[in-house]
This record gives sequence, structure tokens and C-alpha cells, in this order.
Amino acid sequence: MPAKSKSGQARVKPASKTAPRARRKPRVEAKITVTFRHIAPTPALAQYAERKLGRVAKFLKREVEAHVILSVDKYRQCGEVTVKSGRFTLSAQEEDKDLYSVIDLLAAKVQRQVKKHLEKIEARKVRSPSAVEVMSENMREGSEAEEAEPGSTARQD
Repeated sequence: MPAKSKSGQARVKPASKTAPRARRKPRVEAKITVTFRHIAPTPALAQYAERKLGRVAKFLKREVEAHVILSVDKYRQCGEVTVKSGRFTLSAQEEDKDLYSVIDLLAAKVQRQVKKHLEKIEARKVRSPSAVEVMSENMREGSEAEEAEPGSTARQD
């Protein structure tokens, strides 16, 4: 039996937030592997790296493979990542005092590289002009040609 509001009418539940949208972008799979060098492997670090670098996949259309290498040399915390998606490959290296901040810096650097790559691709796209653009260009050229005809009042010496 549906719940009733103060006015006595049955209340209708709002649509669920998890309802599928009509045009939802298909989710791209991200396969992330984490390698530890000279450090004990901790699941917390591995999960953190997977979560941070998994966000890169939303920008790309193909399946993403990322290989993260975290290493410690005395007091240096180093990290490097290689991301592959189809023929597109990029890499980044960072060094800091804390491995969590290294992962943050790597994720930020990779996202910047991916966005820059996508902007370059978008700039290269060539589109044909629409009919309205072609017509307006022809009209502009016609009006400029009429102004340059001999009937102009330009003074000649």
C-alpha cells in the first residue's frame, strides 16, 4: 500500500538516481598493474594507485592498460607510469617524499598529457562548411566585388 501525504494523496517515489540514461558514454575498462621495488607491497597503496589512475580511462575511448612502478631508494620515493590505449602510449615519472603524493603527481601529469593529446586531435579534425556558411561567404564576396567596380568615387591623379 503506497504511503499517503498530508493531503491524503498517494506519494509517488522520484525516479532512481541509478536509472540508466538514454545516452550514457560506454565505460572504458582500465587494467592497472602496480609493481613495488625495494618496498613491501601494501594493498592500500595498490588500491590508491588504481583509483587515481583509473580516472584517466574516462577520457579515452579504447581499453586502457597502465603499469605503475613504485620504488624506494633510501629517502627517495619514486614512481613511474606507462599508459597504453590502442596505439597511444604515454609515460610519466615523479619523485617526492611520500608515495601517496607521488601517485597524485603521476595521475595529474598523465591527465594533462591525455587532455593535451585529445585537444590536438580535436584541432586536427576538418569539417566541411554548412550550406549557410557557403551561402554567406558567396554573398560577402559578391558585395566586395560590387564595391571595387569602376563606378567608385576614388580620386585618381
